[in-house]
Amino acid sequence: MAYFPAFLDLTNRRTLIIGGGKIAGDKLEHMLDFTADITIIAPKISPRVGELAAKHHLTIHKRPYQKGDCKGYFIVIVAVDNLEVQKAVWQECQEVGALCNAVDSVEYCDFIYPSYIKEGDMVIAFSSGGASPSLSKYLRRAIQKLLPKDLAEFVAELRTLRKSLPKGRERMQLLDKKAKEYIDKHFKDR
Repeated sequence: MAYFPAFLDLTNRRTLIIGGGKIAGDKLEHMLDFTADITIIAPKISPRVGELAAKHHLTIHKRPYQKGDCKGYFIVIVAVDNLEVQKAVWQECQEVGALCNAVDSVEYCDFIYPSYIKEGDMVIAFSSGGASPSLSKYLRRAIQKLLPKDLAEFVAELRTLRKSLPKGRERMQLLDKKAKEYIDKHFKDR
């Protein structure tokens, strides 16, 4: 069964990353696109993870995972190779109500990372439901080449316009018209 696509507001919601190596660094970079309320727990921290943590003022606990670490977190990412740790973290997340992602172990995931494009507030996500992350990545790259260069600016313009107009049919029609004109302008020959 396919995963339900959802865009989550991470405002005031804490994220925990367990692991400090290359994959943890990759997941950390992605999370930093959406929040800086991130804590890292790992006995060893790679230079890249350390630099990102310092740059974004993240909390690091240099030690292994311990039962009880997941309490109080909304999202927990387990970026370690140890399957016993992945399972233990997943089980704890089930107990405390945190969403869990165990890297490369779909059976210990409440959600999976999509491949995505982020241009300002516009986020476009691609997922194969874990069947082929590579396919999602290459599709994202192909689509990204087709996107207009001013997409982020246009989305910001629409946001400002939307806030300035009262709710109702006129606002909906105006925003719909502007969006259609923008797409027609950039994709009419494709």
